Amino acid sequence: MNTTLFHEAIVSLKRFEGYFVDISVEVKERWYLFPLPYFKPVDRNINQWLIEQKGQLSRVDYGLKVIYNNATGRNDKMNIWLVNGYTKRVSLGYDRLYFDRRMKWGMRIGINMGSNREVNYLTSEDKQLFFKDESQFVRSFMNFNTELTYRRAIKTRHRFGIAWNSERVLDTVARLNPNYLPDGQTRLRFVDLYYAMSYFDVDFIPYPLKGYHADVFLLKRGLNGAINLWEATGKVGGNWPIARRTWLGLRAAGTVKLPFNQPYLNRRLLGYGDFFMQGYEYFVIDGVAGGYLKGTITKQLLGFHIKVPPVKNLAIHPIPVKVYAKIYSNMGYVYNNDPRNSMFNNKMLYSGGVGIDIVTFYDFVMRFEWSFNQIGQNALYLHRKSYY
Repeated sequence: MNTTLFHEAIVSLKRFEGYFVDISVEVKERWYLFPLPYFKPVDRNINQWLIEQKGQLSRVDYGLKVIYNNATGRNDKMNIWLVNGYTKRVSLGYDRLYFDRRMKWGMRIGINMGSNREVNYLTSEDKQLFFKDESQFVRSFMNFNTELTYRRAIKTRHRFGIAWNSERVLDTVARLNPNYLPDGQTRLRFVDLYYAMSYFDVDFIPYPLKGYHADVFLLKRGLNGAINLWEATGKVGGNWPIARRTWLGLRAAGTVKLPFNQPYLNRRLLGYGDFFMQGYEYFVIDGVAGGYLKGTITKQLLGFHIKVPPVKNLAIHPIPVKVYAKIYSNMGYVYNNDPRNSMFNNKMLYSGGVGIDIVTFYDFVMRFEWSFNQIGQNALYLHRKSYY
């Protein structure tokens, strides 16, 4: 299941006789070629877009994405993204171009370029501040990257990468925040060198209930002195059954950025991507070091399939659906050597809550969470995660 090639995999014992065992493996394959419409709010999470930005369609990226999985039968992946709206972007990527028959050594290449009429130029009181100019693009970016991948065993993957990046902003952005790029610059070109390791020994990667996983990421940004960043990030998690259809999950993550004096571009920490604490979805907590610990108890409530009416000459499998209830708590800390007016930097942070998770086909997970934080705020937060 963790290869993302199949909807379902059923392993059963057919016959056991002396020293001989017959094992049956039944799988249901996924579709591999997806020309799909693309529609995604650009804000950090659904709540920020719906509540703080009032669901403005001007803050949505839309377009076309073509995803071709298992293109050559070696579980490789090709992606083409043509995006309009808030961001004008073109992305091309090809992953798992293997060099050897045992598929241990491979390669990934990617190109990403685009521009925006709005940019997040500063953080104040743990909120993002934006500058927008409808008459022209205020930010342009370009990225070329290539990776060498190594997978000695099925559970562990190593990536060694190099990327060339270009960032350009209007003079107005540099005036509003002279530290957005180093030394008030409006254009910066730099190289990233990085290493990443991922380890998964879990039952189902998109929504693990049993097993362990870990990630390590090391980055050196800048080789010519224009920018200088050393970054180390680690994530680890474990999941254990504690009762019938009930599981305990623990997750920890931490990062450090050296030296501590960094431009705004490199200071983003808690609240971006999957590095966040529940209950703080409306905030971003910038810094140069920090992390969190999360604990969750999950119980499966329902598990069923939705039958889909047959279509001529097209095999459509029933849609699997699982529903889970959970309770959770978070604690974290973010160090900032220049906290300014932040109310969350350099202190312990706490939160907790209850929620419902829905897991269905193509690794789609929808989370409905009612969270409480330490300043007395509570609200319903929505999170969506899909590997497509």
